[in-house]
Amino acid sequence: MERLKKRVEFKAVARGVRCERPAFVLQARCEAAGDNPPRFGFTVTKRTGNSVERNRIRRRLKAAVGEGGGQARQGCSYVLVGRRSALSRSYPDLLSDLEVAFERVHNAVDRRPQRRRARDS
Repeated sequence: MERLKKRVEFKAVARGVRCERPAFVLQARCEAAGDNPPRFGFTVTKRTGNSVERNRIRRRLKAAVGEGGGQARQGCSYVLVGRRSALSRSYPDLLSDLEVAFERVHNAVDRRPQRRRARDS
């Protein structure tokens, strides 16, 4: 699994489509020509809890993506923003939420018109 690490990458994905689930928010941005493997970023705000809780949420989300991330598309970047309910949500529910979120995000990406880049002439 390739990771997003820089703030600029996270901000770019935030401008894409999003799907809210009880345990997380999935943000996605897909490039038109996508031969690159899918990339993932994980974030949990300080409002969510102390560092132990935030890291536990992040680890649960990483494990869910590792197991259920096969639905991710080539050329897309994803950010999962963890919520506090990810701590108490059962793991099978977390996986099904991830599956639903991928489906909704991909449907929204497919419906969204592609932006044309200005030609350099």
